[in-house]
Amino acid sequence: MHIFDDLDRQLIAALREDGRAPISKLATILGISRATVQSRLDRLLESGAVLGFTIRSRHDYDDNTIRAIMLIEVTGRSTTAVIKQLRGLPELHSLHTTNGAWDLVAEIRASSLSDFDRVLREVRTINGILNSETSILLSSVE
Repeated sequence: MHIFDDLDRQLIAALREDGRAPISKLATILGISRATVQSRLDRLLESGAVLGFTIRSRHDYDDNTIRAIMLIEVTGRSTTAVIKQLRGLPELHSLHTTNGAWDLVAEIRASSLSDFDRVLREVRTINGILNSETSILLSSVE
């Protein structure tokens, strides 16, 4: 497991602001050399601390996307194995551990009802998942 220091946290924060920022811009923002940024970024990618780069869009940008929150209960000590399998589903936009009755909270984004149904079936067949409850997000109140 990667142990983050302040520079790693600052680099990740800068990438969250602009995942397409060139290495030279990141170096300027952080006040370090381009070589240091590149080596830190390589290490974050190799360790799995950074999984990739993406864009951020408004939640309501694509009205055709079906968004939902899934609450997941995991059996015994299988949380790590379940998380590993869930990360393999491209429709899972985010995944969080939590406390209380549910062990995990996942945000699902699917392009159609049939894709959404398929994702629900795939999640429910993962070994170690005991129970789940899913709510489709209808509109955002901001």
